[in-house]
Amino acid sequence: MNNGLKEKKPPYLMLAILFFGAFVSFLNNSLLNVALPSIMADLKIENYSTVQWLATGYMLVSGVLIPVSAFLITRFKNRTLFLTGMGLFTIGTAVAAFAPNFGFLLAGRMIQAAGSCVMGPLLMNIMLVSFPREKRGAAMGIFGLVMITAPAIGPTLSGYIVEYYDWRVLFEMILPFAIISLLLAIWKLENVMETRKASLDYLSVILSIVGFGGILYGCSMASSDGWTDKIVITTIVVGVIGLISFIVRQFLMEQPLLDLRVYKYPMFALGSVISMVTTAALFSGMILTPAYVQSVRHISPLDSGLMMLPGAIIMGIMSPITGKLFDKFGPRILALLGLSITAYATYLLSKLQMDSSHTYIILIYTLRMFGMSMVMMPIMTNGLNQLPTRLNPHGTAVNNTAQQVVGSIGTALFVTFMNSVASDKGEELAAGLDMTKATEADFTRIQQLSLLEGVQHSFFIAMIVTLIAIVLSLFLKRVSVSPEEIEKLEKQ
Repeated sequence: MNNGLKEKKPPYLMLAILFFGAFVSFLNNSLLNVALPSIMADLKIENYSTVQWLATGYMLVSGVLIPVSAFLITRFKNRTLFLTGMGLFTIGTAVAAFAPNFGFLLAGRMIQAAGSCVMGPLLMNIMLVSFPREKRGAAMGIFGLVMITAPAIGPTLSGYIVEYYDWRVLFEMILPFAIISLLLAIWKLENVMETRKASLDYLSVILSIVGFGGILYGCSMASSDGWTDKIVITTIVVGVIGLISFIVRQFLMEQPLLDLRVYKYPMFALGSVISMVTTAALFSGMILTPAYVQSVRHISPLDSGLMMLPGAIIMGIMSPITGKLFDKFGPRILALLGLSITAYATYLLSKLQMDSSHTYIILIYTLRMFGMSMVMMPIMTNGLNQLPTRLNPHGTAVNNTAQQVVGSIGTALFVTFMNSVASDKGEELAAGLDMTKATEADFTRIQQLSLLEGVQHSFFIAMIVTLIAIVLSLFLKRVSVSPEEIEKLEKQ
């Protein structure tokens, strides 16, 4: 059956429909962050921690449902899954667009998340069965274009809309595209993936929700409330206990919810670890660069979004090219070159000053994104190439879940470190200030300089994290995709 799938011409029209739907849902992920202050004012929300739930809640729902995606993809037809997911996403978008109050808006975001969380794993699995292993790099490069570009252009688009229009336009413009994607799927989507009977272990689902949900929630709250907050500590401890219990249970089951035995394949395991380390470094840039541009340099959200747009465009352009280079040269050279560029650019970002020019900031950030574009999809594809076809849903679910959790933890750690260094520097600068003669401008200057130091130190830590990924990349090997090796693999 597998050989038959490889010989067939890939279903390009169907894949285009899937890509369109995935692009819409991925774009939605990053649209809202810039708009949160406008939503606060419009809906008369008193504190930022409440409105932040529009982002935190979305991430939590995605984080706890992604582990279940392996079961869903194994058990249900891909057409049914996509239509259900896109249907939920469309309903959620409509609820959010016309929400009369914050409660409805939050409910709409949660429904959106429930629908979109299966899009990435589903599309990736269809790509894996639609293309032979020796051509997966180019195919996954196109997938990377959607996965990377859509969230990257979100803040820029959002900044423009919030500045010139109403925040509801963010949902209103997504809604027709979601409906079109749903109608196209009803018209042309076919079932190309094998399914088999699988039972859902409800205890594993509960442990997954407690484990991943607790860690994701605790880390997201730690960014604002600090690591010593009682609720943060409690939720993280409960999350860790839940996660350990979940992992132990998966190894004891014949049909686990999330088959962690994928880690017995060395290149998948190594690729997964490198991907996690790289994700932490990637998220650092997504948090620290806006902090520098907006809070230190006081550049508007729209202009800061435009400054980061060239980096997003470069990543989008490079993703298919990197995929083809992977098919030709394998993962190691691309990972080493990409991570070296990323480490150098991150070092330069750690040296940013108050008078660094806009052009210089754009060039360094774009260079960093160029380096990262060579890393993620090649190492992930190489690891997935080592898995037998039946484990593809679990491999993609493991990768997506790991990135979600590490991204959340990494963001919280980098924000905490930045705030800690900034606080110490602020106290040091304030101590040397004559309070009787100090003006508001002096305090603003202290705030800028202290935050600048926090950003610089955090980027330096991110560079060290990237160097760790470089060392790990030295051990990467290209997975053989010869017919003999594939046949041997499928029999395991």
